[in-house]
Amino acid sequence: MAILIRIAVVAVSLWLATLLVDGIELGAGTTAARVGTLVAVSIIFGVVNVFVKPVIQIFGCPLYIITLGLFGLVVNALLFMLVGWIAGLLNLPFIVEGFWPAFWGAIVVAIVSFVLHLVIPDRLDQR
Repeated sequence: MAILIRIAVVAVSLWLATLLVDGIELGAGTTAARVGTLVAVSIIFGVVNVFVKPVIQIFGCPLYIITLGLFGLVVNALLFMLVGWIAGLLNLPFIVEGFWPAFWGAIVVAIVSFVLHLVIPDRLDQR
């Protein structure tokens, strides 16, 4: 149950990012296709954050220390671009058009996910 809630939270966050950030587009036609695309992209987002992000954080540790953590914003933007690229490889209509849309999209996803996880009861969202 918790994994489904996390997928839904990321899907909603990605949907809001497509609405708020120019350069992040969701090109699916019907509502069902859009929801399916968002769910698929949120799964890709989760896989990238589980497997790729820790490796980058380990190798980028000195940059995190030197920049007092601001390098994390760049890493998140690059990972967001990676998610868009993987979605393109899988023929999913989720497009990230460059670094700055990815930068702002990653911030939107992080903030919305944080707020949604605050609202969802802990018994449902076991982290």
